[in-house]
Amino acid sequence: MKKAIILDYSRCSGCGACVVACMDQNDIEVEKGEPAFRRVYRIEEGLYPQESIQHLSVACMHCEDSPCIMGCPTGAIFRHEVTKAVIVNENLCIGCHSCALACPFGIPRYNMEEKMQKCNFCFERVAAGLKPACVKVCPVGALKFEPINKLMENKELSFVINIVSTSGKGNK
Repeated sequence: MKKAIILDYSRCSGCGACVVACMDQNDIEVEKGEPAFRRVYRIEEGLYPQESIQHLSVACMHCEDSPCIMGCPTGAIFRHEVTKAVIVNENLCIGCHSCALACPFGIPRYNMEEKMQKCNFCFERVAAGLKPACVKVCPVGALKFEPINKLMENKELSFVINIVSTSGKGNK
């Protein structure tokens, strides 16, 4: 069953809990210059007194056609068999930045050793039937982990698909 991390940006408060959960799940050390895999952008529109502020939580889209996979000359980037997440084998990465150049969203980031890192869809959690860390901690329910067909039934336009996956287990 295809699932996605869905962001209802009308609910996102910009608290950053998803970013912190991602950093904790992936042992990211920001103080050492390691990049966070998830980012929250603040979007301000309008002029006083009709201004509005929205937040957009973004990570790797795990694209179906995955330009980063096609751009990687060593095969360091591949699709996980169970979750269908696009993940990186840092041991095969040569730091050539081809994946970053191929990604239309600018998602791949490089660590201090010049090895590519990116959101891995918490593939270990998803394969075990759990929700991705960012979804689990969202205090306002702006991030959801749901089947694609449920998304297609929803006619509202206040959401965006963040990541697509296939999972054989539930979403606890």
